[in-house]
Amino acid sequence: HPTESGFTTDVLALYDWAKARSGNSTILFWGHSLGTGIATNTARKLQEERGVQVDAVVLESPYTNIREAAAHIPITTIYRQFPGFGYFILDSLALGDMYFASDENVKVLACPLLILHAEDDAVLPPHLGRKLFETARNAYKDKTKVKFITFPEKLGLGHDYISFNPELPVLVK
Repeated sequence: HPTESGFTTDVLALYDWAKARSGNSTILFWGHSLGTGIATNTARKLQEERGVQVDAVVLESPYTNIREAAAHIPITTIYRQFPGFGYFILDSLALGDMYFASDENVKVLACPLLILHAEDDAVLPPHLGRKLFETARNAYKDKTKVKFITFPEKLGLGHDYISFNPELPVLVK
């Protein structure tokens, strides 16, 4: 079954494979939703264990950590009112070694970091992306390496369609 460390190990193997075949091409990690935690985990592990900095990290519809994300996703709305929600639902993630602590990971990253979030994201609220941005911005020595771009509600990009925005390639570049 999938695990946080398994995902991270898989992305490291993919990075090694791509790096061996890409010459001097830029390699960045792009994570969406749950994948944002995997992207920051892998970038941090690469930096701390190998002394290698990925060229950039792009986080699309991110969250701070899996516990906080689970507390805000719509499916948990009905359960939040019950006693024990924190223990039985949120703490059970930690018991399964599921943290996806992007908020901790960005504190040690030094590579360029771009956070993208749609204002009409109904799955992961934009305030989680903003909070992650503030955490990174406070930790980074070079503040110019941390960017946060929001997409207005009128675009209707929600949680899944930021990649459909025709301006995205220019924004990322």
